Amino acid sequence: MVERTGLLTHKGRDLTLLGEPRQVGDRAPNAILRAADQSEVELEKWAGKVRLISVVPALDTYICDLQTKRFNEEAAALGHDVVVITISAEHPYNQRRWCGETKVDKIEVLSDHFDMSFGNAYGTWIKEYRLDQRAVFVVDRENRLTYLEYVPEIAQHPDYDAALAAVRLAAQKI
Repeated sequence: MVERTGLLTHKGRDLTLLGEPRQVGDRAPNAILRAADQSEVELEKWAGKVRLISVVPALDTYICDLQTKRFNEEAAALGHDVVVITISAEHPYNQRRWCGETKVDKIEVLSDHFDMSFGNAYGTWIKEYRLDQRAVFVVDRENRLTYLEYVPEIAQHPDYDAALAAVRLAAQKI
């Protein structure tokens, strides 16, 4: 497994990332995740649609909460050909509880908890915490990554405007 250092911090502490980092233009790898009912869901389920994949370490933390709520609010305006997915390594039960409490209902919230399939495939697995790094990916209809941001400090927001612009651009292309 690929191990990388010097790319991510948590309040100044260096962390180790595991998995294959992606580049714009790469084919988006598939990953097997879990839904709130613990059923398996593959990212390929949304093949042919534009996907905004928002990755957060833990929904119950301040920035992750805001990030997920922000993309939930934006989801309806992005159109029917766009799917917004939030991924964290939390247990699906915790994700379901959090979504119910916060009324997040316009996006898919999936868990990487059981085997870190997403974290390994996209290079977001934080070795020290067994969580996923904050990141945003945009996948076009042809399953190519058209935008990505690996946020270098856990306690930092992603660039929401850039990610949303990339989604809108991908959704316009036919």
